[in-house]
Order: sequence, then structure tokens, then C-alpha cells
Amino acid sequence: MTTPTRHQIIEQDGRPLFVVVPYDDYLELTGEAAPTATIPHEVIRRTVLEGISLMRAWREHKGLTQATVAEAMGVSQAAYAAMERPDARPRHVTLQKVARAMGLVAEQLQPADE
Repeated sequence: MTTPTRHQIIEQDGRPLFVVVPYDDYLELTGEAAPTATIPHEVIRRTVLEGISLMRAWREHKGLTQATVAEAMGVSQAAYAAMERPDARPRHVTLQKVARAMGLVAEQLQPADE
């Protein structure tokens, strides 16, 4: 199998018994509260004073390049750059992928007005 998966099915005698999923996916599926999502002052300051997106501010705060995040998401650098524009409105599922690539939770990438 060449397609990456985010879960593992454990079988016994050809019957599925358990599914192992990433913790963030488990929290989302069960509706349990995820850890409190905080945003550092520096990230907020840059979005307000410089007008850059939360996505870009977080990426630069973590010292990551667009290419690194794009690779972790499985998209091109150009596609990721479009998501990072201040006027971009990525879907929640896209925010989850970006957050995972940066070691965040999606809520940390969502503007307060949404």
C-alpha cells in the first residue's frame, strides 16, 4: 500500500477488532474538549500590526518555511502559499491539515471573527 493512512485497523482471524487513530482525531470524533488553544502575543501582534494571516504568523513564529509545511501536508508550496494569504478563507478541514503540519490545533489558526 502506497497511500499514507492516519489510522490502523487491528484484526483477529480476519475480523476488525480495534482501530488506532491519532489523538486529535479521537477528540474530534468523540466531541471531547481538546486542550486549550492559546496563541502567543507575538503571533497576535504580527497579525494585527503587520496585517499578515494567523497561518503565516504561526509558521514564521515556529521557524518553518512554506515548503516544509507544504511537504508535511502533501501539497505544493504554491498551493500552501495561497492558503496563507490574508484574504484566504480555508475550510476547517484544511485548517486541521495545516495545524497538524505545524503541531497546532485548528482553532489556533482560526480568526476570532469566525
